[in-house]
Amino acid sequence: MTRIDARFAALKASGKKAFVAYIMGGDPDLETSLALMKGLPGAGVDVIELGMPFTDPMADGPTIQLAGQRALEGGQTLQKTLDMVAEFRKGDDETPIVMMGYYNPIYSRGVDKFLVDAKAAGVDGLIVVDLPPEEDDELCIPAQKAGMNFIRLATPTTDDRRLPKVLQNTSGFVYYVSITGITGAAAAEAGDVGPEVARIKAATDLPVIVGFGIRSPETAQGIASVADGAVVGSAIVKMVGEGKPVPEILAFVEGLAAGAHAA
Repeated sequence: MTRIDARFAALKASGKKAFVAYIMGGDPDLETSLALMKGLPGAGVDVIELGMPFTDPMADGPTIQLAGQRALEGGQTLQKTLDMVAEFRKGDDETPIVMMGYYNPIYSRGVDKFLVDAKAAGVDGLIVVDLPPEEDDELCIPAQKAGMNFIRLATPTTDDRRLPKVLQNTSGFVYYVSITGITGAAAAEAGDVGPEVARIKAATDLPVIVGFGIRSPETAQGIASVADGAVVGSAIVKMVGEGKPVPEILAFVEGLAAGAHAA
């Protein structure tokens, strides 16, 4: 059982929904990013998604693209993102960490080396946006053999014919993308999301967490009420980009988490 599995089991036992927060590793610099990461559990975050900055993202809107650029310009590397996890683990051995990004940096490092290093650092799961199920032998199955969850995205265009393929080697949780398009674009609507979450849950026992388009405690509560939890990324990353101090960002996160937990 990974930390992700344990956290969702504990939430389920207490009748609570999950709040997941995304930040970009090294944005705007390593020190600020690490301070924010360390503060997230105290602000009510159940699972941390840590972005691996990459030059050519395909699912990310302008807010997260710019975060990746800031991080790379500040000298962030895949190694430094792994180092962030290892540093975080010195003070927190319970909060699950999912590294999220694209395959190229992992491929460049070498899958075997990456998995050994990620496991040693304390990474619990991976979301790799540009690796479809047809490529499971590439990273998904090796990651699971290494004891990490491989979390897949389902979207409004994932029809009933495609869904079983998407779910076949997924573990930890399913990330449902609430809108068609890029991160931080349209607003998520619980009325649209609810039936889709129900459709996915009919096909899997895994928790279904919803992200994209959640910017307020009210929306987090609404979305979490029809799913197993909510993810917020762009709204948090936007504050980082605006140069807001870490305590102010964490206060915002606390409100979002309280919204999800009130569902």
